[in-house]
Amino acid sequence: MSAPFGAIFDMDGVIVDNRKYHVLAWKAFARKHGVPFDARHFKDHLFGRVNREIFMGLYGHALPEAEVIAWAEEKEAVYRSIYKGHVEPARGLVAFLRRLADRGIPAAVATAAPRVNLDFALDEAGLRPYFLALVDVGQVLRGKPAPDLYLKAAEAIDVPAARCVAFEDSYPGLESALAAGMKVVGLTTTHSRRELDRAHLVVRDFEGLSVARVESLLAP
Repeated sequence: MSAPFGAIFDMDGVIVDNRKYHVLAWKAFARKHGVPFDARHFKDHLFGRVNREIFMGLYGHALPEAEVIAWAEEKEAVYRSIYKGHVEPARGLVAFLRRLADRGIPAAVATAAPRVNLDFALDEAGLRPYFLALVDVGQVLRGKPAPDLYLKAAEAIDVPAARCVAFEDSYPGLESALAAGMKVVGLTTTHSRRELDRAHLVVRDFEGLSVARVESLLAP
C-alpha cells in the first residue's frame, strides 16, 4: 500500500533550532575577514540559502569557486565547534516523527546545508533513525529557492511531490517547496507568522501538531 503522504523537513531552523549558532559563525567569519555583517539583513535575505549565495550577499559580488569552497569549510567548522554539545531536536519534533512512523508516513530531510552539517546535527540530536531519506545540497545542481532539493527528496521516499508536505522556516525554503508543488507548514523560527503567509499552515513548533492536521492540507 502506498503511503498516505510524505513529510519532508528542512534542517536549519526546523528539525533543530540552530539559527543562533549559524549567525555566530557567520559573524565570526565576517569579523576575521573584515567583511561587514548585519544580523537583521542576514536573517531577512540570506538565511536558508546555499553558502555561495551567502558569500555573494556578504561581499556584494561572486567569489572564485576555490575561495567559496575553502571559506565555506572554514565557516562550517566554526559553526560545528560552537554548536557541539548544544544540539537538541526542535520542540515536539520527536513525538511528531513517531506519530508519522506509526501511520506509515515516510519522512525525509531536504537541506541546503552540506552533508557534514546534516550528519552532525542528526547524530548529535539522535534523529537519524526517523528519516528514510537524506538529501543535502551536494546532491542537486541548484539549491533553494529552486525546487530541486524537495523534488529529489520526494523521489527518494517514492511519494509524488504533490502528495508531500514540506516543513520550512525560511523564505528560500518556502519558495523551493512551493515550486516543487508541495503544501508547506511554516515554522516561526526565523520569520513571523505574517511573513510566512504563503505557507498553508503556520505553527510555532511541532508541539501538539497532529498528523491529521497536516494531512488535511492535502485534501481536495
